Amino acid sequence: MRISKHAGGIALAFLSMAGYFSAAATPHAENWVGSWACSPQLVEPQNRPPLPGLAGNTLRQIVHLTVGGSEIRVRLSNEFGAQPMVLESVHVALPVPSTATMVKGAPGSGAEGVIPTTGEIRPETDHAVTFGGQARVTIQPGAIMISDPITFPVGALSDLAVSFSASKVPDGITGHPGSRATSFLMTGDAVSAPVLTNPVTADHWYVLDGVDVGGKSSGGSIVALGDSITDGRGSITNGNTRWADFLARRLGAEKRTSDLGVLNEGIGGNCILRGGLGPTALSRFDRDVIGQSGVKWVLIFEGVNDIGGARRAAAAGDAPTVADNIILALQQFILRAHAHGIKVYGITITPFAGSSYSAASTEAERTKVNNWIRTSGKFDAVADFDKAAGDPAKPEQLDAAADSGDHLHLSSEGYKRLAEAIDLKLLAK
Repeated sequence: MRISKHAGGIALAFLSMAGYFSAAATPHAENWVGSWACSPQLVEPQNRPPLPGLAGNTLRQIVHLTVGGSEIRVRLSNEFGAQPMVLESVHVALPVPSTATMVKGAPGSGAEGVIPTTGEIRPETDHAVTFGGQARVTIQPGAIMISDPITFPVGALSDLAVSFSASKVPDGITGHPGSRATSFLMTGDAVSAPVLTNPVTADHWYVLDGVDVGGKSSGGSIVALGDSITDGRGSITNGNTRWADFLARRLGAEKRTSDLGVLNEGIGGNCILRGGLGPTALSRFDRDVIGQSGVKWVLIFEGVNDIGGARRAAAAGDAPTVADNIILALQQFILRAHAHGIKVYGITITPFAGSSYSAASTEAERTKVNNWIRTSGKFDAVADFDKAAGDPAKPEQLDAAADSGDHLHLSSEGYKRLAEAIDLKLLAK
């Protein structure tokens, strides 16, 4: 049975709506594959949920799945909460395609994108999610909770609405500020409401950090581990134009790779070694790569923020040894991934001349890391994002069409180029 890839936006081809209400008498899938994920972090004060807040209210979040299946399960996180988080109910549904409003702003300003109007869902697809058979779930501090599997057919490259009603919320909220997707917050319990009444919107994700799919069509997942360039800074809000999104579209268009999921584990401002925003790549590797469902490949595209920090260290008189430390860390990633049967693809660091990171010392560090990625032979394969995004005449800077405007982050066209630089033959089973 073929599932339309437009299932989230228009209809599920050849599927009866009765399937959404079945109690799934057949055995559930044993092999789960990640279809969507984000990397959780402690939400900063300026990115916390807007008023009226999560406690006593309903949050509806829209996520873009990359691979389809006949069953789903969701993952919730309270990793950074100091107290338990209690959700009274969690529901999933297919969202109604929005009558979108296009807004135009300076590239990379955050004022450019597609803004959904309501977060409306198709009521006939609304389905309660349970945890150990219970609707109410308590997520302990530092813990995650994975839901019971439910029969809920979803298509590749489709949208899913996840709504929850919270009764107790910890001081520290776990979330993902750089969602590039709009979430909807309404007073009271309205998890099954087709249309939320006067919702407050926020372009952040909270608590939800993964959706897995099960079924015969699920073949494995690919983790994109990175910083803000992977997280999609400069891409179109609600447009799904990060490089990982373009990669998912390419995979979905090829029969031999159409059953592969892509998990975006980028964090804006993230570093490999120390500092930056969110847990470092070294500290979150087990959680965001090895701990994901069905992972067979990891694409590592990090280091630019470590190198940018090296400029400040050099100005303070410290020896800029960041390139050597990045190379050592990359080798650790390779060892840890290979121990779990995961292939590791190295990705070269893209140009940043003209940005706040630009200096002769940082360009030398970037060049050293990139040369090692290309020539060491340590990786299972290499994707040359540096070449894909760089100006052929001035390789130390981004090509104008690929530049979001700040000379560091890419435009949607630039992100498309990055995805096209990946040889899909390397991801075929």
